[in-house]
Amino acid sequence: MSRILLIKTSSLGDVVHNLPVVGDLVNALPGVTIDWAVEEAFAAIPQMHPQVSRVLPVAIRRWRRALWRGETWREIRAFVGQLRAQQYDAIIDTQGLLKSAWIARAARGVRHGLDRASAREPLGVFYDRVYRVPWGQHAVERNRSLAAQALGRAPAAQLQYGISVAAQKFDWLPEQPHAVLLHATSAERKLWPEARWVELGRWLAAQSLICVLPWGAPAERDRSFRLAQQIPQAIVPERLALDAIAALLHMAKIVIGTDTGLMHLAGALGVPTIGLYCATDPAATGLYGCAHGVNIGDIDEVPDAGRVIAVATELLG
Repeated sequence: MSRILLIKTSSLGDVVHNLPVVGDLVNALPGVTIDWAVEEAFAAIPQMHPQVSRVLPVAIRRWRRALWRGETWREIRAFVGQLRAQQYDAIIDTQGLLKSAWIARAARGVRHGLDRASAREPLGVFYDRVYRVPWGQHAVERNRSLAAQALGRAPAAQLQYGISVAAQKFDWLPEQPHAVLLHATSAERKLWPEARWVELGRWLAAQSLICVLPWGAPAERDRSFRLAQQIPQAIVPERLALDAIAALLHMAKIVIGTDTGLMHLAGALGVPTIGLYCATDPAATGLYGCAHGVNIGDIDEVPDAGRVIAVATELLG
């Protein structure tokens, strides 16, 4: 095989969890060229991997909200034209949803996907070959297992995320070590109590670390300011683009976050990272294969600040 298309469109954490597949493909097929179809909002992630040749941004989320507009259909036709301009030896859809199956079907090449028992939606008709991937595995291993079966090769012995980010200078950030606190997440049940963030932030400040609280949505911005008002020297930056947040994470002494894609990105970058789990199972979607990553908490097991501080003490060395 000389050229492979990976399809993992979203969300941010899922895209990060698909990165080790790239290393597996390169290990199994030296000289292979890898393209990746991904939602436009997350295109910066596969672009961080030096072994990804071409990133194909897709805008399904945006298109669905404006299907009546002529411009939307022009964009769809342009994307399909770009997709079909290349013949692939293998098309591997690790997403397993209708939106990704549509991309696989539109592409030219042998299509590989999950079988009926392994995907959330029955999509076997979209693929040429389907495979069984047990649900009990971590998301990273499910991706790797599907790709390995598609190639008929075992995954690489060592898991690697393989990404790097360009350094950036932030005028608002003092030249002092900083910690990044990722308090936002996709569901309220995953949030860590604000009082515990304040206790943790004050401890980090006492270790001479500047606490940075990035945000995405207005509600997250409000929470960032509430927390910053109670944490000495804490900083709430303007809304940052994904590549800028990646650079901020990479520069941090430690990153502590809820079950969110940015937390997984920090772990993939090799930064000392603590994942806080309050309502989801870290065995399925926690930090995985990260040299300096630690998961704390579980479903209905909200970690207290003292436990997080103890782990942070170890990671900071």
